[in-house]
Amino acid sequence: DEKPGAWKWGIRKRMWDLIEKKGIALMPRPVHNTIPNFRGAGKAADKVLLLPEYREAQFVSVCPDAPQRQVRFITLRHMKVLLVPPPGLKKGFYAVVSPTYLSFYKMRETSARIGTPLLGKELGLESDFRVDILVIGSVAVDPDTGARVGVGHGTEELAYALLRHKKIIDESTLVVTTVHDKQLVNDIPVDKLLPYDLPVDIVCTPNYIYHTNTKIPKPTGIYWDLLLPDKYLRVNVLRELREKIGQETGEKPKLAPT
Repeated sequence: DEKPGAWKWGIRKRMWDLIEKKGIALMPRPVHNTIPNFRGAGKAADKVLLLPEYREAQFVSVCPDAPQRQVRFITLRHMKVLLVPPPGLKKGFYAVVSPTYLSFYKMRETSARIGTPLLGKELGLESDFRVDILVIGSVAVDPDTGARVGVGHGTEELAYALLRHKKIIDESTLVVTTVHDKQLVNDIPVDKLLPYDLPVDIVCTPNYIYHTNTKIPKPTGIYWDLLLPDKYLRVNVLRELREKIGQETGEKPKLAPT
């Protein structure tokens, strides 16, 4: 319990157990070690559709997790450009899907496929694009502070950091999460959050929309000194970016100790 970040694991374990016990878990199961899929995920996605910022957005980034499948579908259905960070950021930087000429069936098929491998165009680090709003998954979230807990892989945080580094988004870009009402908590210690922990501006559940008015600073970019070497080695785009910085400045950013 004294290890840094142990409190996050406690919240995750409690939440995963609760979702399974209450019978609200959907496939893939068990939900442990995942962004849990849940009954009512479609209704939570419909709440996203009610947001004025979402309706006005043209370019929407949605995580590749199972409970956000309906968000990906409605994004295509409403003729918005869908951007999906690949799982684990292991391939490319982003996959982009334009709804132009897609049939209803293809929209369904594409939104259901993790990372949209069939119809998505892979974008590299040098690609020029923009993001108007981000929709991410969570294991638990505090609707009062905007603090969230993810799976622990740091994929959402890294994707956000890369977008900030590229100036594709900024502090004002809206971050939304969709969760079950049971995933709302009030015991995430804000004072223990690290600089790369990503808060959310809006929480959509099957029943409510919460505007957090979060005061937690969003990550401003990549915190290389907090990035563990094993994570760095698993993400190609990070290696590519670090090499580029080294070429431009003559010195590569230092990583966290092993």
